[in-house]
Amino acid sequence: MNFLKKSWSKLALLSYVFLIPVISFAIGQNPDCSPGSGRICNPISTNTINDFIQTFLTGVLKVGIPVVALAIIYCGFLFVAARGNSEKLGKAKDALLYTLIGAAVLLGSWAIATLISNTVLSL
Repeated sequence: MNFLKKSWSKLALLSYVFLIPVISFAIGQNPDCSPGSGRICNPISTNTINDFIQTFLTGVLKVGIPVVALAIIYCGFLFVAARGNSEKLGKAKDALLYTLIGAAVLLGSWAIATLISNTVLSL
């Protein structure tokens, strides 16, 4: 409870940062799905699994690539802060390795999904 009392302003700011884009982008493009119409419409506006996976991975890439860039910058700060200390250098190397593995998984998922999609569509 003390945590909430101390950091309520940070929590409110963080919730607004995530809620405002959700609310502002929630307005439907389809006039039949306007607010107050009582209809539940598809927010992604895809009709096939292929389109859904492509839309999902595009969103993940748009969020993931800047996160990877920030993680690499953070790893650079870890290397500078190590100042020759072998234990801290080892931690910085591990952080960079895990960051690069995460970037490879992120980009590899897009490549594999594109490969599978093109293969299935060509059949």
